[in-house]
Amino acid sequence: PPPKKIQSMKPINLVWQRHIFGFENEFLSHMASASVAEGTGCLIRVPTEVVKSKMQTGYYTGGLADTVLQVLREKRGGRSGGSAAVVERLTGGLYRGYGITVMREIPFAAIKFPLYERLKGMCAEYNEQQQQQQQHQQRCGNSSDSVSIRPLQAAACGSVSAGLSGAITTPLDVLKTRLMLGSDRNGVVYKSAMDVLRRTIAEEGFQGLFHGVQPRVLGFCMGGFVIFGAYEKFKMELIPFLE
Repeated sequence: PPPKKIQSMKPINLVWQRHIFGFENEFLSHMASASVAEGTGCLIRVPTEVVKSKMQTGYYTGGLADTVLQVLREKRGGRSGGSAAVVERLTGGLYRGYGITVMREIPFAAIKFPLYERLKGMCAEYNEQQQQQQQHQQRCGNSSDSVSIRPLQAAACGSVSAGLSGAITTPLDVLKTRLMLGSDRNGVVYKSAMDVLRRTIAEEGFQGLFHGVQPRVLGFCMGGFVIFGAYEKFKMELIPFLE
């Protein structure tokens, strides 16, 4: 088992990497952590997204409880057997699009978090250089981890990483949204993610896969700015109490 005590709040997956593989790779650590977290979070997020999409588009006219019941009664357009059939009978359309959502979230997280950490590291290196110059070239540490980044810098890094990740994964988001809705504007049921992809390209061209990219990027940029900025600010305030 990995060591029980983790010094300097080092991520536990890095400790496991060192213990099992004999090396530490922060890039792989961020990717693995984000992927596991996003895959698990989708177990909660997908059902709420399905119900929200149905209510926002007026697919069902009832309230929240009625919409949930209607979704539970839905049947998928494609064939399913074995465990998939059991899940479908229990959940109906509640987990419609789970697979494509995970396929979207994992690349999104795999791009966003390593990029954010890299940008944050660059800011820390810049801050360290500025600090060294202000102290007349007196050494204040060999590692950029000894110098914290400012919350505003973290907010900018989060905004850039989230916006870029959102733009790259827009086609997956389009497929996920349409698959969750269950059918196109004419009421023709989508059978699978590949069916959504084929019909979208055939009817709208490749540009159809980037519908909504502007508000998606704008939303992620603003959200990343607030979330990562607030996260780093409160982390700086709480770490002295946790050490």
